[in-house]
Amino acid sequence: MTFPAYRLFDAIAHQLKHFPKPDMLTAKINGSWRSFSTEEVSNTVNQLSLGLIAKGVHGKDQSAEESDKIAIISQNRPEWVFTDLAVQQTGAILIPIYPTTNPHELEYILNESQAKFIFVSNRELLEKVQSVKSNFLQGIYTFDPIEGATHYSELLTPVTETSEKELSAIRNQYSPKHTATIIYTSGTTGTPKGVMLSHENIVSNVYFSKASFPFEDQPQTKTLSFLPLNHIFEKTITYIYLFSGIGIYYAESMETIADNLREIKPDGFTTVPRLLEKVYEKIMLKGKELRGIKKALFYWSVNLGTQYDNRINKGAFYNWKLGIARKLVFSKWREALGGRIKFIITGGAAAPEKLLRIFNAAGIPVFEGYGPTEHSPVICVNRKEDNYIGTVGPAIEGVQVKLADDGEILAKSLCVMQGYYKHPELTADVIKDGWLCTGDIGEWIDSRYLKITDRKKELFKTSGGKYVAPQPIENKMKESKFIEQIMVVGNDKKFVSALIVPSFYAVKDWMQEQKIEAGSNEAIVSHPKVHELFRSVIDHHNVNFNHIEQIKKFALLPREWSVDTGEMTPKLSLKRKAILEKFKKEIDDIYS
Repeated sequence: MTFPAYRLFDAIAHQLKHFPKPDMLTAKINGSWRSFSTEEVSNTVNQLSLGLIAKGVHGKDQSAEESDKIAIISQNRPEWVFTDLAVQQTGAILIPIYPTTNPHELEYILNESQAKFIFVSNRELLEKVQSVKSNFLQGIYTFDPIEGATHYSELLTPVTETSEKELSAIRNQYSPKHTATIIYTSGTTGTPKGVMLSHENIVSNVYFSKASFPFEDQPQTKTLSFLPLNHIFEKTITYIYLFSGIGIYYAESMETIADNLREIKPDGFTTVPRLLEKVYEKIMLKGKELRGIKKALFYWSVNLGTQYDNRINKGAFYNWKLGIARKLVFSKWREALGGRIKFIITGGAAAPEKLLRIFNAAGIPVFEGYGPTEHSPVICVNRKEDNYIGTVGPAIEGVQVKLADDGEILAKSLCVMQGYYKHPELTADVIKDGWLCTGDIGEWIDSRYLKITDRKKELFKTSGGKYVAPQPIENKMKESKFIEQIMVVGNDKKFVSALIVPSFYAVKDWMQEQKIEAGSNEAIVSHPKVHELFRSVIDHHNVNFNHIEQIKKFALLPREWSVDTGEMTPKLSLKRKAILEKFKKEIDDIYS
């Protein structure tokens, strides 16, 4: 397919021409929602670009190595997008950094990228940046007004007729092949790698995605944004919204998502499976508090939902029952999400199939997609008229996908990254004859729908020489309401075992029913009756796997894994290497 030869910053001119909006970007400021119109965003971005240019920021010879780098470490807010667009217009390259990045990785990224300036959102992040040593940083700008710090507004330079012509001339120097951003992937192991993505990489992904998933030009549509803009998933989705005229509303924080959904009543949002799981867990906890006929009706509806399959007509009787469930029970679920949800797109990790069935049965359309940062990112996505639950859908327009002999997913398109910054040897490992080697293992369903089965590097071999794929085992075990998080281990060991973080809400409820005193988390995970419960849960699901794959032993842990404590990546994937090192004693005890 063909699409305009746009740079990402052309989204502003495109929106001004086709559907100028009063609410291009909206955020809650001092307790009230504040919208920024397309024209206001355009003016602010141009003023910020001129301010950066006055500081000597530019793209130099247009190479990634020589172009200036500008870093940003901030939660989602309109200023994030102002900065992204303004930096692009100067020809400099944006280096987005997760707010949760630890100081050691932050220092590494700032020094490897040689970031010239950095934008930070608040005092906490300002102090984090000030705590690290950078050999190249010339200035720090804040989005929040902070005493003693330089507010980003001090860069804003009024646009005159002359400066507008100068800015236009600078913009026109840069082709779609110019590097727009370098995104450092934290990954599940090792040192962060800088993924170089050009304007063409991301714009092609935007237009391929628009052609595949029904993102029509919809000026009246509203979305809620809360996944980190530092990640390519939310960044690309943002540009899909901007090129489609869809208004973006920013959640105040992860804790206020539920309130913000009810306030703005969005048409859709993007998420990761972990957040969907938390929504489901809260709903189930509320269901447990019901009494009598209401409780019976709630669980009857959930059971109907687990049987849902959009590809199979289960007959008039099932459809009649589902209609009742949607009216009496699931309507309340929809209201909790604002009542207007037309799409939820999930990616970044495998979504539990049971969860997808229940949400879709409830009339809350959830579509699973797939793609790594190195592909800008979307490779596959399910569609409204072509949704195969349990797969990540067909390849999007403009993308070729094939499986290597070992099942590794390979992709070829204009979306494939330019390479890893300063690491040509790593680039050569993953881009071969134009094909991106994703490192993910997959299989075709009905010769059209891609199913992700595991990560190539996460496959391990037992001491008996048998290969084990941990993700399918973990995903099946997480269907239990008692398991919050789990990691399967067993590399070079005689048998497979697991580290498990219980769902303490569910376990405490069970203990209360059994008239067992709960106590602290430490007391719970060491209680013999709790171990018996988890043994029965694991045995129940073990029957789905062959003898070698079955979990023989396990350890229960008293604390949830998180980004802050180092066991999870910012997109909430397990940091397997870190977990293996951190819980070495528990693993040794399993095998002793």
